[in-house]
Amino acid sequence: MDTTILLFLLQDGITSGAIYALLGLGLVLVFAVTRVILIPQGELVTYGALTYATLSAGKVPGTTYLVLLMGLVALVFDLVAARRRFGARVVLRALATNAVPPLVILGLATLATRGGPASELVNFVLSLVIVAPIGAYLYRIAYQPIAHASVLVLLIASVGVHLAMQGLGLLFFGAEGLRAPPVSRAAMSLGTLRITGQSLAVYGIALALIAGLWLFFGYTLYGKALRATAVNRLGARLVGIRTTLSGQIAFLLAATIGAVSGILIVPITTIYYDSGFLIGLKGFVAAIIGGLASYPVTALAALLVGVVEAFSSFYASNYKEVIVFTLIIPVLLVRSLAQPAVDDDKE
Repeated sequence: MDTTILLFLLQDGITSGAIYALLGLGLVLVFAVTRVILIPQGELVTYGALTYATLSAGKVPGTTYLVLLMGLVALVFDLVAARRRFGARVVLRALATNAVPPLVILGLATLATRGGPASELVNFVLSLVIVAPIGAYLYRIAYQPIAHASVLVLLIASVGVHLAMQGLGLLFFGAEGLRAPPVSRAAMSLGTLRITGQSLAVYGIALALIAGLWLFFGYTLYGKALRATAVNRLGARLVGIRTTLSGQIAFLLAATIGAVSGILIVPITTIYYDSGFLIGLKGFVAAIIGGLASYPVTALAALLVGVVEAFSSFYASNYKEVIVFTLIIPVLLVRSLAQPAVDDDKE
């Protein structure tokens, strides 16, 4: 292997690792706040990627109708939950939360695709606006009713949600893969290494998003509420923090992260309706190495996963997935030996 190939593999690994870092951070965030292992994170990646690709083709993506459907279901859930204090104020609040935003999103998507595809920036922002509410509605419909169940029950629910979202992805986008134009067409050269604009966009957006999350958790009221919920759910409720709202915000952020990851991936490789599961699993490997608790360790582990995957694809392409997923075995072994067994979660 010469230096040029080494640099190309490192660049590819760091680019992939930046994506996995975002996914790992989303998984850690959701698990810390809600105790949910977000297996459908991969589907959120797929939805973001294929929504962006569909908008780039000048068509209204099916995810806009999914948001509308989920909003109506969440509306019914909220009205049933508030039946004992039913009134005009409750109905208006439920409509404003669950019915109005999906209708606005559908209108924006229709307007943006009228007369052909919009610019990359408009499609980027609109894809986030479409996919992000899916996370919040997903928590309201699938997880909030069983928020106090055991981690095992929540994991089983995540598997069911993953299978349902994968089937909906096939329904909305079909079995054919899609690609989209790059977010940036700029390029630069460092010696023999050529760095594309898409790679630069991945690095810049990933760093900006990580910095934004750091500022959100450190300097905003809602961020501090999420941190408090992650530390002690019961204590957070006792001081007046609405843990259900914390869960919805956590899922909203995870869906945003997943959508951004998908948008950054789809110009690089063809994305199919079921591609997100494997991508999400690699973010999960990074999150496991970080103990589903440490954000910095998760980010560093994601870079390691990306570099290992790049070199494995060069030396043993048939076994690259096996090599990547094998990384969690020694980590799990060390953690199982170092920590005592726990019968069940206690708040």
